[in-house]
Amino acid sequence: MILSASRRTDIPAYYTSWLLHRFQAGEVLVPNPMNPQQIRRVDLSPQAVEGIVFWTKNPAPLLPRLKELEDYAYYFQFTITSYGQDVEPGVPNKGQKVIPAFIQLAEKLGPDRVIWRYDPIFLSRNYSFAYHVHYFGELTRRLAPYTRRCTISFLDFYRNTARAMEPLGLADFPQEEQRRLAGELARIAHSCGLAIDACAEPMDLSALGIERARCVDPARFAGPLGAARPVKKDKNQRPGCGCAQSVDIGCYDTCAHGCLYCYACHSAGALAKNRASHCPEAPMLTGWPRTEARNMGKTAEANLF
Repeated sequence: MILSASRRTDIPAYYTSWLLHRFQAGEVLVPNPMNPQQIRRVDLSPQAVEGIVFWTKNPAPLLPRLKELEDYAYYFQFTITSYGQDVEPGVPNKGQKVIPAFIQLAEKLGPDRVIWRYDPIFLSRNYSFAYHVHYFGELTRRLAPYTRRCTISFLDFYRNTARAMEPLGLADFPQEEQRRLAGELARIAHSCGLAIDACAEPMDLSALGIERARCVDPARFAGPLGAARPVKKDKNQRPGCGCAQSVDIGCYDTCAHGCLYCYACHSAGALAKNRASHCPEAPMLTGWPRTEARNMGKTAEANLF
């Protein structure tokens, strides 16, 4: 079993203590996003977990406690964009906080275990084609010594994100323009020695030297990280996604970054309620299950969703 921690929220940034309590307890309860009363018990013992993929914009709370994960193989998908607080209001200052955290993490784990994500990419009043080229270059020059790969993707619209992003004045971004920008980003990445891939993109960008991303990749747990086993493709992701099957232990409506493009937060009310119910000692990210919860799974393999 590969754990995803998490596509639904930033666990390292906001829930480090809870996560490490769960590993100590050896299990976590995860509600089904489509049916919260259906709760699954996931075995977190080192024998059950092949590896962990962390997704974060700010791992600073987890950095001093990485030794508590020494029984597990893991790597990080670390998002650093060039957007300001008009887009990512809860993300700390990139130059003062986030980039130093990236560097510190890579120095602890090695550059192969920290993958830089520059996504999602969109155009707006303040964020033009030229803006992305310039600031992607600035970020690449700072991050390239500490990673081997950059993953890009273009914005996918969901009902809640389209509404939240209206004040930004989004610009038309046809596929041919996306391809042209991808080519510029690839040129910059390659000039700094970085491989570049695209996450769940329908376009074939291989002619530009851009691979198809596999963000959850069991091969990354091979070699010094462990012995990789064959894992099926994750059928629950978008059609263009190359990820292997994983078990996500996060919950929607729990991330406080407040990114306007985020698909994982649907309302401020739900976020406030879930944050208020969180307890670091609780078995679920959002506290304790209600007494009427049904269909408790007994193993990590049961009731996949």
